[in-house]
Amino acid sequence: MKGQWIGKYIGDHKGEIIINIDELSNNYGGVAYLIPEDRKIPTVAGLFNTLDKSNNFTLKTYVIMPINPQTGVAINWKQIRSAYPGYEIPLEAIGNGEFTETKLTLEINTSLKSKFECSLKKKKSNFKSTLKSEAKTWEEYKEIVSKYTENSFIYRGQRKTWRLRTAFHRHGRYDLTRFLTLDIPTLHKNLSAKTKHIFNLEIPSENGAFFNLVQHHGYPTPLLDWTHSPYVAAFFAFHKLPKETTSKDGRVRILIFDKELWENHWKQLQVLNTAGLHLSINEFLAIENDRLVPQQAVTTITNIDDIESYIQNKEKIRKCQYLRAIDIDATERNKVLKELAHMGITAGSLFPGLDGACSELREKHF
Repeated sequence: MKGQWIGKYIGDHKGEIIINIDELSNNYGGVAYLIPEDRKIPTVAGLFNTLDKSNNFTLKTYVIMPINPQTGVAINWKQIRSAYPGYEIPLEAIGNGEFTETKLTLEINTSLKSKFECSLKKKKSNFKSTLKSEAKTWEEYKEIVSKYTENSFIYRGQRKTWRLRTAFHRHGRYDLTRFLTLDIPTLHKNLSAKTKHIFNLEIPSENGAFFNLVQHHGYPTPLLDWTHSPYVAAFFAFHKLPKETTSKDGRVRILIFDKELWENHWKQLQVLNTAGLHLSINEFLAIENDRLVPQQAVTTITNIDDIESYIQNKEKIRKCQYLRAIDIDATERNKVLKELAHMGITAGSLFPGLDGACSELREKHF
């Protein structure tokens, strides 16, 4: 049942439904967003738990909150009630349904006697990338990126042709409300004793810098790391491969994202947990994080599990291409890293400190 389920609901009114579900110790829990087609009806978020882990389940909400139409964030009903005359928010809802790995059906009854139902499908969590990639040599890749306008594009290197997905979702988490109310306060409390700067999470730029810091030290977040440099991206694609790389190691992937076009076409947010789906590009302060500047880092934040499908749908809407995937044979590893080292792009330069220095010297001496 865990995962992100997206589709349509019907009933007393109809619209889009987005359900993010985590697996807990004895049951499932998460949040469901109902986004009505009729804008005279408020979008609501229902936080819920199931009674157990049965495939035929009952769920109960413990909070139902309206969504501020301006920010996409949950708000007190009293603050926006006047914008929806004649409408009330139900105090609770009960749902019954069943699920398989790829299908979820649900019937919802609210305390206001309203009824809704949905039948949602999703791909298996381990499905492969659906991007149409281009197989290129290292020389061809350099030729391609030399034609791109500086700062208009961002790049991401991966040592495998993995699907584009955040570490948060790869680790089987989907409920961002739970992440923000449980994970982040615990991280902030524990890390504040270890950092010189005390992050004020009420300030968006510092909040983003804190997320970036924990991500770079191995904690899964809904962020994806990118870089302004096509050559830094190439380093990240190749550097963890062994020197004895063979054709059996396949190809590495470098993703090229049209940052300028995406920002021009779609609203960019600094708030992570919104009702609607979004993929937003941000550049955060390098507080306590000396890797950001040498890596020419830029970050996308998102509440979406299947980022590739989301971008592909946006491409169909705008009839353009935002995302390009270049696959390079892994056997070019030694040639690429040697050339990057001549450019000053090494583990030592990208990871300031002992770890980076030792990694660079290991590459040189072993």
